[in-house]
Amino acid sequence: MREQLREKIAGEITLSADAGRTIRKWREEFGISQQELARQMKVSPSVVSDYESGRRKSPGIVIIRRIVDGFLDIDQSTGGKVLKRYSLGEKSESIISIKEFKHSILASELVSIMSGSSMNKQVPLERDVHGYTIIDSMKAITSLGSMDYLKIYGWSSERALIFTGVKFGRSPMIAIRAHPLKPAMVVYHKPEHVDDLAVRLATLEGIPLVRTDLSLPALVERLEKLE
Repeated sequence: MREQLREKIAGEITLSADAGRTIRKWREEFGISQQELARQMKVSPSVVSDYESGRRKSPGIVIIRRIVDGFLDIDQSTGGKVLKRYSLGEKSESIISIKEFKHSILASELVSIMSGSSMNKQVPLERDVHGYTIIDSMKAITSLGSMDYLKIYGWSSERALIFTGVKFGRSPMIAIRAHPLKPAMVVYHKPEHVDDLAVRLATLEGIPLVRTDLSLPALVERLEKLE
């Protein structure tokens, strides 16, 4: 479990467009202060602060692994609360289906498989998607904790996040907008109505926003067949 979580955190920081913000997000997830992390890494607290604020250039993989090991070592020394809470094999109740593809698939091809249509056509669909997660929006709103939120990204953020039970589509896009991790695509399953704000937010983030009106069983069946 430690190695799985270690690789996941390191990967997120390495791939993030804002490494400092992602480091801070994980430090806060572990409930660790900058001073505690600095002591564990045997560096000055200003070094941690500089990385998080962007005053230092993005850290290389060696520093990233020291930071991640600092998180995990501190957590284990205090009972391993985060490691116990964050089980990569335990699916959140808000997740209906989740899968990693063996080979990436073009977003445009995935839209076709889902019988979907783009709602912000100015955002190109020529990008790779590495997996998908189907999320029950109502359960996510009422029960999704911060660690559960990370679970919806599986092993790659370059995935389609598919939301069911969407009324206006604002809440999912506001949550995505506020989080440093960004999906490759957002899909609304049989939305009642899609607010213009949701479309604008997706466009600002450069994320294709797609709707599909397939039945949920048909959608799940088509996606689960993908390799």
